[in-house]
Amino acid sequence: MKLFISADIEGVAGIANWEETDTSSPFSRYFLEQMTKEINAACEAAIEAGYTDILIKDAHNTARNLDPSKLPVQVKIMRGWAKNPYLMMAGLDETFDGVMFIGYHSAGGTNGNPLAHTMNTKNEYVKINGQIASEFLINAYTSGLFNVPVLLISGDKQLCEEAKKLNPHIKTVEISEGIGNASISIHPELAIKEINHQAKVVLEDDLSKYSIELPEHFKVEIAFTEHFQAYQGSFYPGAKQTGPKTVEYNSYNYLDVLKFLFFVL
Repeated sequence: MKLFISADIEGVAGIANWEETDTSSPFSRYFLEQMTKEINAACEAAIEAGYTDILIKDAHNTARNLDPSKLPVQVKIMRGWAKNPYLMMAGLDETFDGVMFIGYHSAGGTNGNPLAHTMNTKNEYVKINGQIASEFLINAYTSGLFNVPVLLISGDKQLCEEAKKLNPHIKTVEISEGIGNASISIHPELAIKEINHQAKVVLEDDLSKYSIELPEHFKVEIAFTEHFQAYQGSFYPGAKQTGPKTVEYNSYNYLDVLKFLFFVL
């Protein structure tokens, strides 16, 4: 049995400032350890459930945040960026039985997390079919592209509520809640405990209930922070500039959407 885990940091317990996410800052050390512990909580549940093949995609910033020696010996880890359109989901394919998202955060253009953003800080928001799209939604659709069920997500409250709208069966662990430029978080040990518990629950369930249904058509809009970025993006084949800071792309093929986001966003 195979499990894929995509791991970010802005949704781990206690984090509230960009310095705490930057591996070059001494303020990040504690939170990198907490990120590892929360991932381990999911891994331990999977190992107990009989999963023998677990791949972790380190998916924050440099993608070189985790200390592999502190992960269970049964897991594999993809560090660094493969430079393909799957980005935070690089390494996923149709052979996996399920996907979990650990340490995720709300989208740019929302207020669910003081560090809310989508992929980078060069855009104000990304929309798919009129809905503000988080990294979770983009990556959950990637899971759907490979017909791999989305089992669990941990992160801020607003993001967990978004996941339930996508599929009400998805197990969620609400780690924090954004309040303006601050964050109220549960205790880090409780976060670890709850991730482990929910992972155990979902891995005992019928995983087919957690499948993601892709829309038939995708209308993608990116609102950039600088007008010239939209102008530049408009030269991508099939894209068009729709406003001083916005560019739009339409497709029936989600892989084409991922390619657009990869080169333009």
